Amino acid sequence: MIDYAMIWAGLIAFAVLAYIILDGFDLGIGILFPLIIDKTDKETAMNTIAPIWDGNETWLVLGGGGLFAVFPLAYAVILPALYMPMILMLLGLIFRGVAFEFHWRASSQKQKLWDLGFALGSFVAALCQGIALGALVQGIAITDRAYSGGWWDWLTPFSITTGLALVVGYSLLGATWLNLKTTGNLQKLALKIAKAAGIITFVAVGIVSLWMLFIENQYLERWLSKPNIYFLMIVPTLVLVIGLNLFLSLKRQKELSPFLWSISLFVLSYIGILISFYPYMVPPSINIWQAAAPDKSLKFLLVGSVVLLPIIIAYTSYSYWVFRGKVKPNEDYH
Repeated sequence: MIDYAMIWAGLIAFAVLAYIILDGFDLGIGILFPLIIDKTDKETAMNTIAPIWDGNETWLVLGGGGLFAVFPLAYAVILPALYMPMILMLLGLIFRGVAFEFHWRASSQKQKLWDLGFALGSFVAALCQGIALGALVQGIAITDRAYSGGWWDWLTPFSITTGLALVVGYSLLGATWLNLKTTGNLQKLALKIAKAAGIITFVAVGIVSLWMLFIENQYLERWLSKPNIYFLMIVPTLVLVIGLNLFLSLKRQKELSPFLWSISLFVLSYIGILISFYPYMVPPSINIWQAAAPDKSLKFLLVGSVVLLPIIIAYTSYSYWVFRGKVKPNEDYH
């Protein structure tokens, strides 16, 4: 018998991961924007993402819309619990998009304000995504299949820590992307930032991972009980291997490999979260099958996804292929 709920859980997980990676590096560029002083370098950095940043957000729509359609109970519980960070995240994304477009049409004086808006919108969006993740990890209060917690339950020291950790992680992605796509002084600056952001990111991953084990007994048992510990120790071991390779590639001034190693760190961290959560959609109470819509609905929606997902992947891949290579100063896609 086909487990449609599990198939959809995999598709939603893939969409969320695709969003984190693809929108993560362009949010990272926004976060790093105040550190780029030269006006030409700022515009070069923006031009590295100008053709693709809109498409990167497609995966957020797919993940959020898919959650609403195929896991309605999870959507109905998670959204009331996270209204504030989700609203702030969307406002940050909107403001970032507006600032990005207005930068090219504003006068020199007003450009500085829009550049600040671009950085602030990117920072708020990244921070709120991390806070939402932290709030989900620490658990959502549920009574009679409905959210029963308070308005500010999402705001805790742990969720703030995860929010800041994601900001730094996105900065690492952004810096390694700029190292890949630019030349000259901007590339040198990106390398310096990537080294610092890499160190802070790995420290933050370690802190969040250890803290997470003691938040919910389910996580502690999942990772440290026997025989799980023997198999799951592969994950932190691979994190160390990735870290070593990331810093070696940065030291050797490689271009593509630091970006790929940064992505690998995010993928592995994401796998770690999935291992901790399984089989729950909303920890610690609602599992995948309880949250899922009826099988008839899942089958119907799966037909559409089988058609649309390859198209989305194809045009995303094609856009990256068309705009491959270095972006030089004063080149303009607008």
